[in-house]
Amino acid sequence: MKAAILEQAGKPLVIGEVDIAEPGPHEVLIRTAACGLCHSDLHFIDGAYPHAMPAIPGHEAAGVVISVGSEVRTVKPGDHVVTCLSAFCGHCEFCVTGRMALCLGGDTRRQKEGGARLTRGADKEVVNQMLNLSAFAEKMLVHEHACVAIDKAMPMDRAALLGCAVTTGAGAIFNACKLVPGEAVAIIGCGGVGLAAINAARIAGAGQVIAVDPVPEKRELAKVLGATHVVDAMAPDAAQQIIATSGGGVHHAIEAVGRQASADLAVAVLRRGGTATILGMMPLDCKVGLGAMDLLGGKKLQGAIMGMNHFPVDLPRLVDFYLRGLLDLDTLIAERITLDRINEGFDRMRAGTSARSVIIFDT
Repeated sequence: MKAAILEQAGKPLVIGEVDIAEPGPHEVLIRTAACGLCHSDLHFIDGAYPHAMPAIPGHEAAGVVISVGSEVRTVKPGDHVVTCLSAFCGHCEFCVTGRMALCLGGDTRRQKEGGARLTRGADKEVVNQMLNLSAFAEKMLVHEHACVAIDKAMPMDRAALLGCAVTTGAGAIFNACKLVPGEAVAIIGCGGVGLAAINAARIAGAGQVIAVDPVPEKRELAKVLGATHVVDAMAPDAAQQIIATSGGGVHHAIEAVGRQASADLAVAVLRRGGTATILGMMPLDCKVGLGAMDLLGGKKLQGAIMGMNHFPVDLPRLVDFYLRGLLDLDTLIAERITLDRINEGFDRMRAGTSARSVIIFDT
């Protein structure tokens, strides 16, 4: 199959041929239909987060099941599926207490079953699979608990966004924050994740949805997706604007960028008893904290990896929201590109002026 390979951090991805194994007992082989470009991939591509090389990035994808392993019971050939990097085992403490997004064991069993899953060349050099998926490729071989079947009426390019940006952003609203209708929420960062959180906050009935971003074009997108107010993140009085707009601070502040300053802003704009939720992948040496008066005021700080999703349940519901016209995924897609233009797409992401680029594969 053709794939975009990360040979060395800080260098452009290379399009090359890769061999993919047949499905092991708990694996699903998928023909990739669409894959979004996510800022999380860029952290690995640019070297901010370490990973074994060579590797195939990509984790926000949708496709069609080609074949399944002997023990797979959740999907079958011909199913349309969305993939998710938070593969779960179903048996550990996190899974049985409903915190499946925290499970780290979902991919362990299949790794023991069949050796290298991706290789290249006559000498069968191992190509590392990134985040259980490696979706910048014409096919994916994943654990059965890393994908879920969806309604075939769902367009594949929109479905791909559910695999990360929407699951993370909407999940933060629905699962991590458990937003109550009428509450005020500030979303800091209006990329794919932040815009999805804004859209979900509107669906959940937030009283005020305050979108915070330095880019005017993204603030305008935020208005389309449900923001009631917008604030320039670079304004010297950004925190004061948010506090004044919300009448003393927001109930929830969601950081969706991955920067120290935006995380600090999320804490600064909370009202008494409010919660700051950090979604972005910050530099590994960053720390976020609450001061003594914050703690005395009952303020809380939490992380929410992948929106603390319950993937098999959440994804079909998000598909239903889209098909019913509640969830706006069309606005999130800035462009549709082919795999050989992937580096151009990441260059636009670095510029930071548009929403999602989505790779469309010839299926």
